[in-house]
Amino acid sequence: MTARAAIILAAGQGTRMRSPTPKVLHRVGGRTLLDRAIDAALALGCERVIVVAGTHSPAVAEHAAQRLGSAAVAIQDPPQGTGHAVSAARSAMAGFEGDVVVTYADCPMLDAATIEPLFALRAKGADLAVMGFDPAEPGAYGRLILTPGGELLRIIEAKDATLEERQVRHCNSGILAADAKVLFGLLGKVGNDNANGEYYLTDVIGLGHDQGLHAKVAFASEDAVMGVNSQAELAMAEAVFQRRRRLALMVEGVSMSAPDTVHLSWDTQIAAGAVVEPYVVFGPGVVVETGAVIKSFSHLEGAKVQAGALIGPYARLRPGADIGPQAHIGNFVEVKKVTVGAGAKANHLAYLGDGTIGEKANIGAGTIFCNYDGFDKHQTHVGAGAFIGSNSALVAPVRIGEGAMTGSGSVITADIEANALGLARAPQTQKLGWAERFRMMKRARGGKS
Repeated sequence: MTARAAIILAAGQGTRMRSPTPKVLHRVGGRTLLDRAIDAALALGCERVIVVAGTHSPAVAEHAAQRLGSAAVAIQDPPQGTGHAVSAARSAMAGFEGDVVVTYADCPMLDAATIEPLFALRAKGADLAVMGFDPAEPGAYGRLILTPGGELLRIIEAKDATLEERQVRHCNSGILAADAKVLFGLLGKVGNDNANGEYYLTDVIGLGHDQGLHAKVAFASEDAVMGVNSQAELAMAEAVFQRRRRLALMVEGVSMSAPDTVHLSWDTQIAAGAVVEPYVVFGPGVVVETGAVIKSFSHLEGAKVQAGALIGPYARLRPGADIGPQAHIGNFVEVKKVTVGAGAKANHLAYLGDGTIGEKANIGAGTIFCNYDGFDKHQTHVGAGAFIGSNSALVAPVRIGEGAMTGSGSVITADIEANALGLARAPQTQKLGWAERFRMMKRARGGKS
C-alpha cells in the first residue's frame, strides 16, 4: 500500500468561540477536536501526521507536540489562507514519499471511514481527490465545478463565484488528498488574487487541471464534515456525536429506555446486555460489562463496572473505581479509587475513597473512608464478608479483617482482627426526667413551645 501522511490544519483564530480556550482544544464527547483529528489520521495508517498551528495559540502547538512529538508541529506565521497553511508543513514533510491528506482540526465528526474513499480514488488513478458534500444550505461554502462525467475542474469560493456558480449544490469540505510532491508542486504556483487576498488550497484543483491532472470527488454527509466555529456549532457537533454513539451501542445490544438523556464519552465501552436508565452521564474512561445496570442520575468517570453489578440511582463513580461482579453501589454513594469485590454492597449515603472492599462485604449507610489527612491519601481495606455498621468513620490507614464488624457510629482508627467486633464510641447514658425539666425551663423563660 502507498505510504500515507496527514496534514491537519489547526491555525484558525477561533474568534467566534469567544473563549480563552483555543477552538481546537474544545471538546466533543470529552475529546479535544484536535485529538479527534489526530485519531482519524492515525486510524488511516498515516505514518506521518503534521499539525499546523498558529503563533496566537501556543497551547495548540504544545498539545500536538505532547501527542505526536515536536517534529510533528509546523507553524503558520502569519496566517494567509489554507494554501499557505499547508505550505507551512513543507519542511516537516521533507523526505516523505506517498499520499498526503489535508484535514481540519475543527471538523470533529470526520473519521477514518469518511476519509478512506479519498485514498481509494487515488488508488484508482485520480491525481487529486476531494471530499464533497451536498449541504441543506450551500451559503458560503466553496462550490465544486464538475464535468458531466464527474471530473472536478475547479473549486470556486463563494465570495468569488458568479451567480450561476452559486446555484451549484455540490460543495467543498476542504479535505483533499494527493501525492505529496504533486501537492506541494501545485501549491508553489498558487497566487492570492482573490477577494480575501489569501492563498487558497482549493486553487490547486484548477492548476492541476491546467497541467492535465485528473481530480475526482468522494461525497460524504453534511454531518460527517461539519465544522465548528462557535459555541452553538460545538453543541451541534456534540449532539451529532451523542446521537451516533447511542445508536451504535443500542445496535450492539445495550438497553437504553431514554437514549436522548444519556451522555456518552468518546471512549465509553458498554457491553451488550447492559442496561442504562435515563439521565446517566459517562465521563471518559468508563467500561461497563454485560448484565450491569446503571440506574438513573448516576455519574461515572474513569471507572469499571463488572458483569451484573448494580449502580445507582444517584451514584457517583470516580476515577479508579472498580466495581466487582454482582456488587451494588446505591443511591448517593461516591466511590473513588476503590476496588469493590464481587457481591459487595454499599447501598446508601457513603464515601469510599482509596482502598479495597472484599467480596460480599456490606458497607452501612453513612460510612466514610477518611482517606485524606490534609497532606497525603491513605488506604482503607475492608475484608471479605465484613459488616460496617451505619455511620462508621474508618480513619485510614486502617484494615478491617474478614468477617469483622463495626458498631454503628464508630470512629475506627486501628485495625480490627478477622471476625472481631470493633467499637469506638462513648457509652450511652440516660438522665431520667431531663427532657421534661428542659421544656419547663424554656417555657418559664418565654421560649416558643
